[in-house]
Amino acid sequence: MNKRALRADLLLLLTAGIWGFGFVAQRSGMEYVGPFAFNGIRFLLGSLSLLPLIFWIRRDKRRAGRRENNTDANSAANTIAVSCIAGIILCMAVILQQFGLMFTSEGKAGFITGFYVVLTPIAGIFLGKKTGAPTWVGMIFSLAGLYFISLFGHPDSINPGDALMVVSALFWTAHVLVIDHLVQKTDPLVLSAGQFAVCGILTLAGAFLAESFISKWIGDSQWVKTLNPEIISSGRFGWIPFPALIEGLKGGGIPFAQVSGALIPILYGGFGSVGIAYTLQVVAQKDAPPAHATIILCLEGSFAALGGALISDNIPEWTTVVGFALMLAGMLVSQWEVIAGGGLHKQKIE
Repeated sequence: MNKRALRADLLLLLTAGIWGFGFVAQRSGMEYVGPFAFNGIRFLLGSLSLLPLIFWIRRDKRRAGRRENNTDANSAANTIAVSCIAGIILCMAVILQQFGLMFTSEGKAGFITGFYVVLTPIAGIFLGKKTGAPTWVGMIFSLAGLYFISLFGHPDSINPGDALMVVSALFWTAHVLVIDHLVQKTDPLVLSAGQFAVCGILTLAGAFLAESFISKWIGDSQWVKTLNPEIISSGRFGWIPFPALIEGLKGGGIPFAQVSGALIPILYGGFGSVGIAYTLQVVAQKDAPPAHATIILCLEGSFAALGGALISDNIPEWTTVVGFALMLAGMLVSQWEVIAGGGLHKQKIE
């Protein structure tokens, strides 16, 4: 392996680590702010964090004498339209993921979210795309992994967080397919910044419009009160609705120190998971073989589990570890054609 490829692999490993540990940030952030507010702020920060990379790449293109494509397909109106489409789907995916994290662990969230890797080629069949036997073998491994993660020992019930993560994975699947189509006509970095902005605006609007009702429902719900005591005591149901939080901070009724703990998770989620990790991925995939990129980026769930164990003290049971291993195997098997050199790795947009 040459030095450039090795450096690219290390950058991709760092990218997977940042994304994996991002689940810890998402989970811990809800001890201070609600799920809509957390995602709204972090995705707006993420959108802003990509602007320097966009300007840097465009500057290099100009210096190299390459002209920007100014056709209608790349017009401002088209960019806004495609950003809205991708941003709405992204918004659904991340909100379901964030609510799921109120009930489940970081490791489970990371691996179940990664289920989109297996679902994407299967969903592509309905769009006229072909897939081979590795996809179906990967699906079998992944479903077996889901069983060990969520149902082993209690097949008559499922953790609501795990169920939300599965639905979220469906939206991540739709997101990958939509992005795959939209990037054919739009600068991928501009599309990323645009969809992050749309997602941030929508979720921040949800923070003002919905968090008060959701918080009241949580406080009055008998179902929530009957959940595992460890889930209740975690603080992930104790956040203050965003409108009340803003009023409290402005009026002095809520000291800033009470919510300052959300700053690091939000900054990590915005600048780390989006700005830094996405930049590293763009730079690394110029030199990384597709097989390397596929394998390394599939380790995101492993880093999520590691982060949960080290930071949140969420040590998985042996059945959960078996489930993790099966799901990782399913992801890798489903991407066998890429690993074997038969295709190109699709970039993930976190």
